Parts: sequence; C-alpha cells; structure tokens
Amino acid sequence: MPTLNLPGVHLYYEVHGTGPVLLLIPGGPTDAGIFAGLAAALANRYTVVLYDPRGNSRSFLDGPPEDQRMDVHGDDAASLLAALGDKPAYVLGSSGGAQIGLNLAVRYPARVRILVAHEPPCLELLPDAAEQRAFIEAVYEAYRTDGIGPAMQKFEAGAGVGGRPQRNEGALPPPEMQTALGRIMGNLDFFLAHGLRPLGRYVPDVAALRAGPVRVVVGVGEATQGQLAHRSAAALAERLGTVPVTFPGDHGGYVAQPTAFAQKLHDVLWDNRQ
Repeated sequence: MPTLNLPGVHLYYEVHGTGPVLLLIPGGPTDAGIFAGLAAALANRYTVVLYDPRGNSRSFLDGPPEDQRMDVHGDDAASLLAALGDKPAYVLGSSGGAQIGLNLAVRYPARVRILVAHEPPCLELLPDAAEQRAFIEAVYEAYRTDGIGPAMQKFEAGAGVGGRPQRNEGALPPPEMQTALGRIMGNLDFFLAHGLRPLGRYVPDVAALRAGPVRVVVGVGEATQGQLAHRSAAALAERLGTVPVTFPGDHGGYVAQPTAFAQKLHDVLWDNRQ
C-alpha cells in the first residue's frame, strides 16, 4: 500500500473505488482498518480514501513520539487530499478524527466540500467542561501510575462507552478484524501518552466554521444518547446553529453496521451537496 512522505512521518493510506473523493478519518488509537466495511459499502459510489493518522499503526514517525498537535493532523489530511487531486473532497471524521476534520475545514476550506463530523469530543464546549477536563487528567494519571488497562477502564466508564457489543451485520471478516484490533491495541500507549489530552482540549474555531464555505454536518449515534461524545457533538451543533444528524449504531456504528451507516452517509452528502 502507498505511503505519503510528510515532515516527520510516512503516512500510510489506501484508495478504494471510483467517483468523487471521500476521505475517512479515524479517531483516537484506531486506524484505517476500522473503516474497511464502510469503504467496501461505499466504493461503488466514491473514491474512498483511508489512512492511519501519524503515529498510529503503519504511519511511522521519523523521530520520537510527541504530543499530538491538531494543526499537524490537519496539515497531514490536507496534504493527502492534495496528493490525490485538486477538487474539494467529501470528508467523514469520527471521534478524534472528527476533530481533525474540523481543523481541516477551518484551515484548508478549499480542500473540503462537506464535512461530516461524527461525535467529535469537543469537551471544552460542554457546560461542565471543567469536570470533563479533570476526567481526562484522571485518565492520564491512571495511565502514568497504573498502566494502559486501568486507564482505559476509567476512560470507557467516564465516556460511557463499552459494554454489550452491537449486532454485527457483517462489518469485517474475522481475520481482518483481528488484525486491525491487534494494531489498535498496539496504539493505546501512544494514544494515552500523547493523544488523549490534546484531542480533548482542542476547541474548534466555531466562528470560522460558521463563516466559512465548508458545509459541516454533525453526526451522533442512535445508541449513544447521554454518552460524552454524543453530548459534545450536540454542543458543537448548537454552536453552529444546526441540528445533529442521527447515524445508525453507537460511537463506532460504521464498524458493526457498515451498510446502514454507508447509506445514511451517502444520503447526508447528497442532501447537503452544493
């Protein structure tokens, strides 16, 4: 698979299908593999571009790991789109990937036609932002003192994720799923040490998004009511003066229900085309 050599990283990416470019940005410790089922369901309508964000899985850093910077992530996404063509692309970012998408839309608006920001953790927009900031710091301290397992347990409990898995309608073949999950588990150390706090602290430029040319659609999961990412996504939509769009499944609904999620995404992009 190809890589794009950028300052400090060899960025791994994949291209599937034909049609207008649709960039999928994964969040947190995940990588392109979580979108395999979704990409397969969309490849007959879009040129679907997947990538591993810098420091995750196959996007190897040139130097030692450092705290993630949203502007650098936005630069990476813009550089990848520029390498693929001149026309503005459709973009779906999920979770921390939605934060990257918001940065991309503000700083490189000519690269983005429509951004679907699926449950971005815009914690600083919540009325209890100070409490959520303390929660993120507590997770980080648990990582430093007790390790990955206890830190992830605290994170999942506070974010309201985990628990019973969704019904799976054929997302990823078991071998591919196991391989992707293995890579993701290997990214947890980097995520907790260098990604969790920058992603949670990032405040999207709402004024620029409202005034800019990029149409931003905020997505929430139908099964995530009350969860932290759902709340923060709703807070972002309120600041933008829009109504969140409900997508199938939970925070990772595209994994367990890729066909239904793909159809909803296509409908949203069609309804918001310019």
